[in-house]
Amino acid sequence: MSPLTTIAAGDEGSKEGAKRKVVIGFIAKSLANDVFEVAQVGAKDAARELGEKYNVDVEVDIRTPNEEDATKQAEAIEALTGRADGIAISCSDANTVTPSIDKAVSKGVAVMCFDSDAPDSKRFAFYGTDDKACGQQTLDLLAKAMGEKGTIAILAGNQRAPNLQNRVAGAKEALAKYPNMKLNTRGIFYHVEIPEKAAEFLQNAQGANPEIQGWAMLGGWPLFTADALQWPVGSIKVVAVDALPAELVYVKNGYVDALLAQDCYGWGTKSVDILLNKILNNQAPSEVKVIDPLTVVTKENVDSYGENWKKWFKK
Repeated sequence: MSPLTTIAAGDEGSKEGAKRKVVIGFIAKSLANDVFEVAQVGAKDAARELGEKYNVDVEVDIRTPNEEDATKQAEAIEALTGRADGIAISCSDANTVTPSIDKAVSKGVAVMCFDSDAPDSKRFAFYGTDDKACGQQTLDLLAKAMGEKGTIAILAGNQRAPNLQNRVAGAKEALAKYPNMKLNTRGIFYHVEIPEKAAEFLQNAQGANPEIQGWAMLGGWPLFTADALQWPVGSIKVVAVDALPAELVYVKNGYVDALLAQDCYGWGTKSVDILLNKILNNQAPSEVKVIDPLTVVTKENVDSYGENWKKWFKK
C-alpha cells in the first residue's frame, strides 16, 4: 500500500447542506521536501478563503508520497479519479504520470500541473517557474559572484524531473556566454532530493572534486539542513534556487551569494484558484502556462523576504 498522507481543508462548510462540495486532489513530489510543505499550506489557505468567495465547501485531499516516486503519484491520480473534481500535480516523471492524467481528464476531472509540468498530457494549465530561464539566471548570478571565471558544477536533483531537465539546459546555455568559466569533468550532479542525503552527497562531491570553485544549485535541497556547506565562508561560491528559512541563514552568514525564490506558497494558492475557476466557471487561464516570477534574495533583502514566512505559516 502506498504511504500517502491525506489532509482536508474547509471541513466546516460540510455542515451546511446548501453548499456545494468541491474536492481538489493535491499531489506534490515529496513530503520530505520543505518547498512542498509550503505549497500544501497555500492550498489549504486558498481552500478556506476561496470557499467563502464562491460559497462552496472546498476539501483539499493531499496525496503526496512520503518520498519522490512517480509511480505512487500515478496511483494517487487513479485513486482521486471519480472522487475529486480537480487535481493539481507536480510531476516527478512526466512520462509515468501522463497516462493517469489523461485517464482522469477523460472521466471529467480538471487536471493542472504546478512546479513540474507534463506538457504532452491533457492537463489544461500549468503554474510555475520558467525553468529554462531559472537555470539561466542561476548561472548568471553565479558568474557574477565568481567574477566570470573559474570551474563550476551544477547540482540538479532528480534526473527524470522535467522541470530540472529544463533548468540544466538553461544553465548550460548561459555558461556558454562565459569563456573563462567551465564545468568540472563530471559537470552535472544528480541525486536523491531528500535534504539530509543531498547534503551528504554535496559534501562527498566537493571532497572528490576539489577543483570546483562554484555551485549552481538548481534546487536548494542541501540547504534545507544546517551545516551543509563544509568549507570556509566565501571560499566556494554558491547560488541556489528556493528561499526557505533554512536557506536564508546561509545568505545571512555569507555562505550563499544569492537565492532565487520560487512562488512555493503560490503553487498551492494559485493552483486551487485556477482549478476552482475551471470547475465552477469553466474558465481556464488565457495562456496554458502561467509563469510565476522569481525573486532574487541576497544579503540586502534577506530579512525583508524572511517576513513572508511569518505570514505564510502564521508565526
